[in-house]
Amino acid sequence: MAEEISGGSGGGSSSDRGGEINGVGLASMDSLESRWVFQDDEESEIEDDEDDEDAAQRAGLDSEDDDNVEQRLIRTGPHIDSFDVEALEVPGAQRSDFEDFSIGRRINLAFQTLGVVFGDVGTSPLYTFSVMFTKAPINGNEDVLGALSLVLYTLILIPLVKYVLVVLWANDDGEGGTFALYSLICRHAKVSLLPNQLPSDARISSFRLKVPSPELERSLKIKERLETSVTLKKLLLILVLVGTSMVIADGVVTPAMSVTSAVAGLKVGVSAIKHDQVVMISVAFLVILFSVQKFGTSKVGLAVGPALFIWFCSLAGIGIYNLVKYDTSVLKAFNPVHIYLFFKRNSVKAWYSLGGCLLCATGSEAMFADLCYFPVRSVQLTFVFLVLPCLLLGYLGQAAYLMENHSSAAQVFFSSIPSGAFWPVFLIANVAALIASRAMTTATFSCIKQSTALGCFPRLKIIHTSRKFMGQIYIPVINWFLLVVCVIFVCSISSPSEIGNAYGIAELGVMMMTTVLVTIVMLLIWQINIIIVLSFVIIFLGIELIFFSSVLWSVADGSWIILVFAAIMFLIMYIWNYGSKLKYETEVKQKLSMDLMRELGCNLGTIRAPGIGLLYNELVKGVPAIFGHFLTTLPAIHSMIIFVSIKYVPVPVVPQSERFLFRRVCPKSYHLFRCIARYGYKDIRKENHQAFEQLLIESLEKFIRREAQERSLESDGDEDTDSEEDTSFSRVLIAPNGSVYSLGVPLLSEFRDTTIPISEASTSGEVRPMQSSDPTLPDAEQSLERELSFIRKAKESGVVYLLGHGDIRARKDSWFIKKLVINYFYAFLRKNCRRGIANLSVPHSHLMQVGMTYMV
Repeated sequence: MAEEISGGSGGGSSSDRGGEINGVGLASMDSLESRWVFQDDEESEIEDDEDDEDAAQRAGLDSEDDDNVEQRLIRTGPHIDSFDVEALEVPGAQRSDFEDFSIGRRINLAFQTLGVVFGDVGTSPLYTFSVMFTKAPINGNEDVLGALSLVLYTLILIPLVKYVLVVLWANDDGEGGTFALYSLICRHAKVSLLPNQLPSDARISSFRLKVPSPELERSLKIKERLETSVTLKKLLLILVLVGTSMVIADGVVTPAMSVTSAVAGLKVGVSAIKHDQVVMISVAFLVILFSVQKFGTSKVGLAVGPALFIWFCSLAGIGIYNLVKYDTSVLKAFNPVHIYLFFKRNSVKAWYSLGGCLLCATGSEAMFADLCYFPVRSVQLTFVFLVLPCLLLGYLGQAAYLMENHSSAAQVFFSSIPSGAFWPVFLIANVAALIASRAMTTATFSCIKQSTALGCFPRLKIIHTSRKFMGQIYIPVINWFLLVVCVIFVCSISSPSEIGNAYGIAELGVMMMTTVLVTIVMLLIWQINIIIVLSFVIIFLGIELIFFSSVLWSVADGSWIILVFAAIMFLIMYIWNYGSKLKYETEVKQKLSMDLMRELGCNLGTIRAPGIGLLYNELVKGVPAIFGHFLTTLPAIHSMIIFVSIKYVPVPVVPQSERFLFRRVCPKSYHLFRCIARYGYKDIRKENHQAFEQLLIESLEKFIRREAQERSLESDGDEDTDSEEDTSFSRVLIAPNGSVYSLGVPLLSEFRDTTIPISEASTSGEVRPMQSSDPTLPDAEQSLERELSFIRKAKESGVVYLLGHGDIRARKDSWFIKKLVINYFYAFLRKNCRRGIANLSVPHSHLMQVGMTYMV
């Protein structure tokens, strides 16, 4: 499946073409593997050019956003990023290589897969037939066969064919869920509404590059349409947010349905038990369930994995027992003609029962959303060879029992259990129900973390519960919020059919969004035959719309509560994304010009005190306006300033060797640098400030040494060329081991005076340095040592974290709705979200904060 590269709306365009070639990571300096790269004049990432658009216009250069740049694909040596340091990661946080596990670890992993991924779909036999026959009562054995046939083919089509065989392959480097699909699309087309992408993002090895190929014509047309239409970008984002809000709603209704259905079995075992007592016991179980969530997936998953294995074996065993004892003729239900006969006899009632039938496929989305915890192949094999056979046998057994016991449809699962095994099965059923509830809660945590990283959810405290497996997380605020809503839901809606209807609404909302997004992935990224794509979307979206019409018809019964909850979550995410986008765009417009910086001079119009100031800001290019606020507010500024931008890119994990980008913002005498720390949405940020400072300084020293080395190579190249001719030259880097590397872009170019025109980029995509006096080698070394000594002395004087909190307010002439959204809703969310500095354990004596308000 071919994949392509996109630079992002903020950093220029990439005209993507052709077959598949994987990007090369920087595992070692002596790697000689080559890679394909685009060459164009936007590859010059000199901060001066990026931040001074007027200077660029004077020099006759197009701006970064010019999408009509001529490009060509060339083969180069291994790409050397502008900085190569160890990442600030929790040890062992990188993705585990599941293939290297021993047999014992594989068994443990298989049990965890059962406990985390398949709990939801595994408990569906508890309530599927009960809800179906509540809406369409049994009038004869043909009704049982028709309902069974519906369930069997729903299980085969949705969980097996759609999810296991198709959707799981649309994962984003092992990540699943609606936001993982959105991230995958954002990587291949510039559809993100937040304009903070850079061309350098596309050189992360997690991106995959392609060589030209004629089969991409359709994909390129779709890509161009998506990138040029703001309406399509907003529509795509809305689809993703709707899907995510339904996942969160699913995290409420799944525990409600699973636990109450399991506890309701007491009515079969103990006739004195009333419905109110079932509700009270269910609430107690829910409190226990959400309380143990903090222990993490690996601990809890390993504990409940064997229990769920026993549950699946019990399903299969009871199913076989009932088949043998009652009626093996139910096997005729594999003939789909019984579905037609079922609808012919029951008409509207059969249509109502579709909402109950869908419950057999609940958990399919959790299977995809929880994919980040386990290998794709492990999930697929476990479902095909264990989960699906046991579910089919369970439903066949219940149908065989109903053939002779029509009146037991309300509690068919517990009624069909042999009397001697009732209490052991009841116990394991309740354990399985608790496991099923955890499956969707875990998926909710995963989706919220992804949406937070991609700027669509307020920042919350996230606890990583495993040192061995990345991505196993716990979000306390969401956990207790889901508990409160779930308890209210259980207490307010008592009917199992109403809860089942709400369950169907939430599940179908996610399924339909996933179908649409996977269709876009098929067209844009996989580039498969259009007939296959049309077949997929017509069959599965058609089926889901039919199911959705059934559950939506009964929304007035009480299941509207879940729609209201999902709408609230959607508004929270959309308002946060809208406010964040406005804030970033305003910061970009109000950034300080390079002309002003030059007028201020190297002392920045104030006193430069010894020390290093780390100014945190979201801006990835230019000098933030908040820096001017620091200059006017503080009596002095540090002798060295580093603008630090924590940036999330649309990949799951950024390799450690490609974490940081360094740029010099102004000439050497200014001592201003930019550090962009790039994280994927699965990366862990939990750093000690002392380790952070030490690594940052070491990284800066390496960058300056590399810069000096490249300048030396440029000077050597200039000696052999006529300075007045427009000639391009090849940049190379000789490593200590003798390996030779081609540098596709300069790491830094000499600072250019505004009175000197900027040379145009060559056809090879490299910027020719301006003519300057060629320093002798000893002078270059002395200059390097002086700057390194300056950095060390500044570090000894101390490091201070300069935090600029930029808030936004709507202008007085804005629409009332905009004022309401920005001044109240977004302000409330921003005030109560987690600050970015919370990830660093910085003492208050090292912090300095300045606030600034932007009018939008």
